[in-house]
Amino acid sequence: MVGEEKPGIGGELLLGQKMRPKYTVFPKGEGSDAPSWVAFDKQVLCFDAYFQESVHEKREEQFRIRRCKIYFYLEDDTIQVVEPEIKNSGIPQGTFIRRHRIPLPPPYDDECYTLEHFNINQEMVFYSRTFTITDCDAFTRNFLRKLGVRLNSPSATPKDPYSTVRNQMQESMKPLRPFERLDKLKQFLDHDRHVLRFFCFWDDSDAMFGDPRELTLHYFLADDTIEIREVVQANSGRDAAPMFLQRNKLPKHAPAPKHQPGEIADRTVLNVFGPMGQGGRYIVDSHKTGAVHQEFYKDCDLAIGAVINVWGRKVIICDCDGFTKEYYRTKYGVEDFTPVRHRASPGPRLEKKVPPYNGFGSEEDSLCSCQGLMPKPPQKDFRKMMEKDRHGLDSNVLRFVAKMITNSPVDSERKFIISYFLCDDTIAVFEPPQRNSGVIGGKFLERGRIKKPEQELFKSELSEYFKTQDLFVGAKLSFNGYNFQLVDTDEYTFNYMEKHADEFPMANISTIISKMKEICDTKLKEIKKSFVMNDPTSTGVIEYAPFRNLLTEVAEGQLSEHEIMTVGRHYSIREQHETDTDLLVSVAQEQLRKKTFESFLELADFFVHNDRKKSGFLPIQESRTLCKAFKLPVADDLLREIMARFQNDQEELDYNAFLSAIDWKEHPLPYSQPGALIQTDSDWNGEATAPAVKNINYMILVEDVFGKQD
Repeated sequence: MVGEEKPGIGGELLLGQKMRPKYTVFPKGEGSDAPSWVAFDKQVLCFDAYFQESVHEKREEQFRIRRCKIYFYLEDDTIQVVEPEIKNSGIPQGTFIRRHRIPLPPPYDDECYTLEHFNINQEMVFYSRTFTITDCDAFTRNFLRKLGVRLNSPSATPKDPYSTVRNQMQESMKPLRPFERLDKLKQFLDHDRHVLRFFCFWDDSDAMFGDPRELTLHYFLADDTIEIREVVQANSGRDAAPMFLQRNKLPKHAPAPKHQPGEIADRTVLNVFGPMGQGGRYIVDSHKTGAVHQEFYKDCDLAIGAVINVWGRKVIICDCDGFTKEYYRTKYGVEDFTPVRHRASPGPRLEKKVPPYNGFGSEEDSLCSCQGLMPKPPQKDFRKMMEKDRHGLDSNVLRFVAKMITNSPVDSERKFIISYFLCDDTIAVFEPPQRNSGVIGGKFLERGRIKKPEQELFKSELSEYFKTQDLFVGAKLSFNGYNFQLVDTDEYTFNYMEKHADEFPMANISTIISKMKEICDTKLKEIKKSFVMNDPTSTGVIEYAPFRNLLTEVAEGQLSEHEIMTVGRHYSIREQHETDTDLLVSVAQEQLRKKTFESFLELADFFVHNDRKKSGFLPIQESRTLCKAFKLPVADDLLREIMARFQNDQEELDYNAFLSAIDWKEHPLPYSQPGALIQTDSDWNGEATAPAVKNINYMILVEDVFGKQD
């Protein structure tokens, strides 16, 4: 009866009707009560199937058997049909039916396929196309058996007539007899990109306009081929050809007679019977009767000193590279790789004579005009200029106080500041103004490089200029006819020379102590007596003045004034004067006040945001980076010094105390002049700000020079 399966009003089932499930109903068993889309996630049943397709208007085939795979997804009862691709089939293959729920054939098309409809050796209709299931995989078989499904016996897939014919044709093309294999793939895979390189020589002097030629031979281990390139020297007059010999196998006996096409082949074929061409019978001759045998160069034929025949040219192998040596050492055990000398040793190189300096421009500029057709300006040491240029408070300028050596009583009282600039080895002389001296102070000598005296002006060699090693306390210098003696220097110069003691022997305490051991070896008692006389209380400390006089008297001119001062500084007892923190903070507050910086709350939030541990401390380097990122208008040297006053033992900044100190609105401090804080280079006039060395611990000096005394 029509509509007998339809429910009644409101969807209620009528008498005698049963509700058909829309999805697969699995029997309840032991385990979790998870839904099917969770329990059977990524679990798929696989069936082997085929369908028959009719072929019209074709004589070779009337139907076609197409194999496919049917996938049933347990999580949602979806079905996918995939046809494996067959080479040269000419049919679009791959996904035949995309994954979705497939309805049953009419009149039950209101329902979809479930797991109950699947079994082996049965037909299934998908969209009017009949698929026959022949078999399934092991997982599907076990799964269905656990559900209680009784599986049918597997069936065989019928053969496709056209595919059978095609397979027979392909099998007929393959030889049914023993076949000679030429396997070159293994050699290619083992030695691909492995190339032996030899340096060769070909003497072509006997030919007209010939000359010796240098060649580079490349042997490719992947296929035993050889290519040769020519090494074209500069200004040789030869065109640089891309290749001397194209890559190919190199025969040993060349030039060989020419052969007809087909004479040289990989295999030899014998005509057993029948006419030539189609209809004849042929077999492969394993003995290669009548084959043309050619000998080609192999890697075993190439060695240093060997002569190879390159199409009639005698080429000598002279040397090879490191990879080639290691290859022959590993494979053939060769240890002797002495290169062959193919050319005479070059004669003595003629010295290039440079014309003498003519007086125009600088000597370096005149020398550059003699080194090429296109004159170029002399190159400066840019790296040295960048490393030794002024950086913050590090001026990289060595300054000395000098007196003029002269018989004039007026000039002998004049004082000069000699500045040596490390970035370009230039020297400038400045005379500080002195009251009632009768001399107008100011610039005495323009900044520039100064030649050493007593040098010939017009000569081919470059003149010698004053270097850093020539300037030290006590040195006598001559600048353009004016004689000076260096009598003192500033604290920065002392520190710089002691820090770079390997460049300044006068400030190298190890060298000075060794020299003092040689000088004072026989004067131990005299030195001890002098120290005791100047130290009546036996404290082991004497003042610098008697200490200097004693070393000057004992050394008898063998120690310079700078060396004596270096010894005094090394064994001195100096007081460390620390700049007041309030003075530093007041200068920083004044800089912030001038730049109208008031964003202290935002800066504090910035520090708190970067403080992940919320400890109130941040590393010094990170704190400086944060201040730069926030564009805090404080000089970098001053900021570094202030942060050092608010750091703990772990070199972490207490940023709350630091921000509170520089806040000029909440905690203002009276402004102090920067001159009281830092003395710049231009402020120094040669006067010592404070005696850096007052007292000398002579006991340690005696122990270092003479050893430990009883």
